[in-house]
Amino acid sequence: MRSVILGVLATLALSLLTPAAHAQSLDTQGPDTQQGVIARQDVPDLRVARLVTGLDHPWDVRPIGDGRLIFTQRDRATVSIWADGRARKVRDFPSGSVWVSGETGLMGLEVDPSFATNHRFYTCQGGTTSRGHDVRVMRWTLSDSLRRVTGSTKLLGGLPATSGRHGGCRLLAVGPRLYVGTGDAATGTNPENKKSLGGKTLCLLAETGKPCEDNPFIGSNNRRSRYVHTYGHRNVQGLDQRSDGTLWSVEQGTYRDDEVNRLRRGGDYGYNPVPGYNESVPMTDQSLPGRQRAAVWRSGNPTLATSGGGFVYGERWGAYNGSFAVAALKAERVLFLQLSSTGKLEKVRVPAALRTFGRIRTVVDGPGSVAYVTTDNGNGRDAILVVRPRR
Repeated sequence: MRSVILGVLATLALSLLTPAAHAQSLDTQGPDTQQGVIARQDVPDLRVARLVTGLDHPWDVRPIGDGRLIFTQRDRATVSIWADGRARKVRDFPSGSVWVSGETGLMGLEVDPSFATNHRFYTCQGGTTSRGHDVRVMRWTLSDSLRRVTGSTKLLGGLPATSGRHGGCRLLAVGPRLYVGTGDAATGTNPENKKSLGGKTLCLLAETGKPCEDNPFIGSNNRRSRYVHTYGHRNVQGLDQRSDGTLWSVEQGTYRDDEVNRLRRGGDYGYNPVPGYNESVPMTDQSLPGRQRAAVWRSGNPTLATSGGGFVYGERWGAYNGSFAVAALKAERVLFLQLSSTGKLEKVRVPAALRTFGRIRTVVDGPGSVAYVTTDNGNGRDAILVVRPRR
C-alpha cells in the first residue's frame, strides 16, 4: 500500500511541474554527473512564436542583419528574404533549374561572412547534368537592394544523386572555407569510397571552389578525393562550429542510431552498407579496417530522424547556453545537447515548448539569445519559428 501511495504522489508531483521543470524531467541519454546537473531554476522557459508562415518545407534559414532573414524552400525551390514583417521571393533566382525529387531540391543555405558588403550567399541543391542529375554547391550574388540575383557560380558539382533519397546537404562557412555535409544517395559503396563525394563532409574555398589546401587527401591523384574532409557517413543533415573551433555534424541513422559526431580531419565514421545497400549494418561499424570515430551521441533504436543543428549562445539561455540544439523530424522535437569542454556528452534536454509544431528541420543561432527554427510538415503548413528564453 505504501508503494502505491508513493507512486500516486509522484504522479501528482509530475503533473504540477512548471514548463521549465518539465523540460528538465525530459532529460535523456546523458549521465547525471556533478558537472552535468543544473538547478531547475537555471533552465529557462522558452517562448516560441511563428515568425514566417505559409511555407512549404523551409530547409534552411540565416539571419542577415537588421532583423532580416534569408531562407530556402526545398520543393518550391525559392530563396526568400523576410524583412519588415513580410517575406518576398528573391527575383531572378532560377528555380526551374533546381532538380526536385524526394528529399532533394533546394536545400542547404549559407551566407558569406562578408555578406553585409558583398551580398553573397551559397546553396546546396539538386541539378541536372547531361547524364542525369547531381547535387551541387552554388554561389549567388544579390543586388544592393537584396531583391534579385545578379550573378551565380557553380563551385562544385558531381555530388551523387539517384532517386533524390539522401541528398544531404548542409553548408557551413568558416572564414574563406565552405564545409559541405553530403548524403550517400542510398548507394552502399559511396560512404567509404574516397573517390565519391557522397557520404562525406567536404571542404572547399568559397572564392574559387577549389579544395581546401589542408584537406587530408589533397595529394590524391583523384580530383574528388581532394575535397574530402571526413568520410563514412550516411546522410549528413547538420553542420556547425562550436565556439572553441571544433566542427560538429548531425547524421540520420537507418532504423537505429541517428548520430551527433565531432568531426576530425580525415576521420572515418564507419558507415559501409554493402553488399548492395544493406541498412542492417551498424552506423559506425568498428569491424572495418583502421579506426572508426564513435558518435558523441546516438539515438539508439528507433531513430528520431535528426536533421539540422546549431550551437546556441547567450547568457539569457541559462542552462541551454552553449548547447548543441538538434532538430528531429520524426520525433517532432529539439534536443539540446550539453557537451563538456572536451566534447563529452553530459546531458540532453528536450523542452516541451518545442514539441507542438510537428516535424522540425533545422535550428540556427541568431543574435541576442534568439534561435530560428524551421518546421517540415509540407502543404504550406510550415513556418520559421523564433525562440527566446524567458528570463
